[in-house]
Amino acid sequence: MPIDFKALEEKWRREWEKARIFESDPIPDRRKCFVTVPYPYMDGPLHVGHGFTSTRVDIYARFRRMQGYNTLFPWAWHWTGEPIVGAALRLKRGDESMIRALKLIDGVSEEELEKLTDPAYMARYYTEDSKEVLKRLGLSIDWRREFHTTYLEPTYSRFIAWQYETLRSKGFVTKGTHPVVWCPHDESPTGDHDRLEGEGVSPEEYTLIKFRIANAFAPAATFRPETIYGITNMFVNPDAPYVEAFVDGERWIVSQKAAMKLKEQLRKVEVLREFKGSELVGKTFEEPIGGRSLPILPGWFVDPESATGLVYSVPSHAPVDWVAIRDLLEKPEKLQVFGISPEVVRSIKPISLIKVEGYGEHPAIEIVERMGIKDQLDARLEEATNEIYRKEFHTGILKPICGKYAGRLVSEVKAELIQEFKDAGIADSMYDLPRRVVCRCTTPCIVKILEDQWFLKYSDQDWKALAHKAVDLAAIYPESARSYFHQTIDWLRDWPCARRTGLGTPLPWSDDWIVETLSDSTIYMAFYTIRKHIVAYGLNEKQLTNEVFDYIFLEKGNLEEISRKSGLEASLLKEMRNEFLYWYPVDLRNSAKELIRNHLTFFIFHHVALFEQRHWPRGIGLNGYLMIEGAKMSKSKGNFVTLKKAVNSYGADATRLTLALGAQGMDDPDWRTSTAQEVRSRLEAFYNFVMELSSLEVKASNGHLEAWILARLQERIKQVTEELEALRTRSAAEIAFYEVWNDLRWYLRRVKAPDAATLKEFLGVWIRLLAPFIPFICEELWHRLGNRDFVSNAPWPLYDAKKVDEKALETERFLKDLLEDTQRVLQATGLKPRLVSYYTAAAWKYKAYRELLRLVGDGITDMGAIIRKLREDPYLAERSRLLPSFVNKALEEAKKLPKDRMRKLLELGFLNELEILKDASAFLADELHSTVIVYDEDDGKKYDPKNRASSARPGRPAIYVE
Repeated sequence: MPIDFKALEEKWRREWEKARIFESDPIPDRRKCFVTVPYPYMDGPLHVGHGFTSTRVDIYARFRRMQGYNTLFPWAWHWTGEPIVGAALRLKRGDESMIRALKLIDGVSEEELEKLTDPAYMARYYTEDSKEVLKRLGLSIDWRREFHTTYLEPTYSRFIAWQYETLRSKGFVTKGTHPVVWCPHDESPTGDHDRLEGEGVSPEEYTLIKFRIANAFAPAATFRPETIYGITNMFVNPDAPYVEAFVDGERWIVSQKAAMKLKEQLRKVEVLREFKGSELVGKTFEEPIGGRSLPILPGWFVDPESATGLVYSVPSHAPVDWVAIRDLLEKPEKLQVFGISPEVVRSIKPISLIKVEGYGEHPAIEIVERMGIKDQLDARLEEATNEIYRKEFHTGILKPICGKYAGRLVSEVKAELIQEFKDAGIADSMYDLPRRVVCRCTTPCIVKILEDQWFLKYSDQDWKALAHKAVDLAAIYPESARSYFHQTIDWLRDWPCARRTGLGTPLPWSDDWIVETLSDSTIYMAFYTIRKHIVAYGLNEKQLTNEVFDYIFLEKGNLEEISRKSGLEASLLKEMRNEFLYWYPVDLRNSAKELIRNHLTFFIFHHVALFEQRHWPRGIGLNGYLMIEGAKMSKSKGNFVTLKKAVNSYGADATRLTLALGAQGMDDPDWRTSTAQEVRSRLEAFYNFVMELSSLEVKASNGHLEAWILARLQERIKQVTEELEALRTRSAAEIAFYEVWNDLRWYLRRVKAPDAATLKEFLGVWIRLLAPFIPFICEELWHRLGNRDFVSNAPWPLYDAKKVDEKALETERFLKDLLEDTQRVLQATGLKPRLVSYYTAAAWKYKAYRELLRLVGDGITDMGAIIRKLREDPYLAERSRLLPSFVNKALEEAKKLPKDRMRKLLELGFLNELEILKDASAFLADELHSTVIVYDEDDGKKYDPKNRASSARPGRPAIYVE
């Protein structure tokens, strides 16, 4: 029967809101659980990626709430920085792709389009829209604590001002000169979340090797200056614009873009003339080590916007250089345009300068040939380059051609070599971006060395040490992510914490700067704890002085004095302090793995800087980046699914379960329409299935099968609980939904009439196990079963070892395995059986196998030793000639058994397999559509034309089909 999911979801959403069941206040002596996700940017609608992360956390929150934890899941909105301003500006400019996306994907009406050119209006519009979607999704949020960032929420802005004044007083905010990613249009540093493209890219220092061309230097940029010993030529893009300029008084030849970049890096640049790169092609230059005169060749692959726009060529160790030379050899007509003889290129001989394991004289040439790289446009060229560079840097040994550096690791000499070259005047340096970065305003970014800029001093070693300690103390889900946090802490440098444009909070001591996007979002979880008081008592930003925040979060100052100065009642200040103390620390902060390199690590740094150790983060969860139909999510390319569309199309529970089943740990989930449709169909089937079973009233007894299904349920309770406690939401969902359903189906297959009391107990547990994942359907079914409370607040099922009947579990495991073995035989042979004969093992085999398991458990796995030990038993000695064949097969099987399984077999003893199979013969006959006969291996009257019985082993009856 079709289910009206929308009506069902609206019904229970109203009931939850009416009962206010997700509003959480401190309850003394009760365990608490405080969970958060990063607040989303409101430059557009929430998408299914947001749904994936937030549903993961909501599942965990609902689980803990049912376990009896006083659970708080608050929410807020990020309005800071360029995302919203940039989006509004693009719309104002009439960006066609954005207008199309707003209409087709976001569902924005023509009437609203014009209003969205106002950043504040856009933020409010998407906030209201997104809040409604989250409610419809069923997130168990305490909305009393909701807020948004920037000066448009003055109390939050005041909180950020307190944070930064405190950090500055501790020496963690400093003024200095550093290279930053810079937007020339906004005239402001551009942090990760203020970018349309290039998140995670930071300024990199390139070494410039200075080559002489006539009376000027042509500085070519490199990360690997040691390769200068293998130079054979230079590449210049003949179509690109270059300049001749004085750089700090020295005559240089660089790309036009490089001259502009150098000006932004505190270099005095005076451009003398501009010209095309073709003017340089065909000329020669002098390399500074040996003074050789080498050719300048055309290289259309050279990017004039990358560093200096000049590339020196080392074809023995740089795949790109070798492929470029090979292309010129194969197409000499490209040289003739510039009057270059092909002989010039043919005379180039790669020079080997690094010995690296796994490669011969010329690693670059070898990897190009091995990978079958065709030309300079081959996408695998980057992979080849990365592999060679990585191996040579970490394990490469420099050869005698490298002079005093010969015999040393490349990684060891790099810094020393650069300094020597600079001292000799043959090297310089500049900063650039290794990949393209685009600001939200659509302007390509550059590197600027910024003077008098405010930075968070993440380079401080004492601060890093505290951050490392916090990571060591916290639970990290998955554990494999812990090392990434430590790596990020180690490499993180001083971070520009303010920008000139965009929405945000002004720096309290310099209001011409605004705290940037990633720097005002590090400790706002503390603000959640007191937000409800700010709203309930109508507090304003003037009342929230630094002294007030010092008392609430740090317990500094005299309470009565602070109350007098702020005008706030002492009792209210104390209540806010107690609220913070109750909820802090954060028990789970969950986000996408991409945020390890910025937000999540900043979150750790700021907590250890401002709070005492007991308030440091207790747990951090990471998840993958959601794909759409196997491809990266992209709004501009139309590969984008809003959370609203998903909920409208499939319902909240189907959306939640599809997301929960998507991926685990840091694996990337893949949202597919077909999967969501399938999950919705399964939920309809599930609902109808439960309703049908709940209406049964038969009292029946089916031997051990009621004991089995309830024991199996206990195992599932334990599994789902363990998976959720470790934030393995996918496996928890798979077990709770599919595996439990499979168990119930097996029970229904095995019995003639199910027992109603057993089913009622089973369904009550099953619905509670599923409530964190599909809360709306479970709420409805819970009440249909006669319960009056909310399943969202019902007690989580507890594992009860007393209900675990090991013999019943082992019996059904044995039967299920045997049935599957038989079906595999039938599938492999293609037979349609009229008779299936089973042969249980002879009595002596059980005795031998039990002893074999004991010996293997004691660490004895030598076949000869085991046979000798078995022959010490007079009963087994009588079958001495049969032991080698039996032990050979049984030993391999025993060595693969998990220890707990082996222990269980030894404790439980062996089943009476003959009796079990006889009792189940009618069931097996129905399943196999065949007559089924059971024999003991020692039965002298057995029907066994192919002598199958001799291969029977304990737990593995022999099978004969005809």
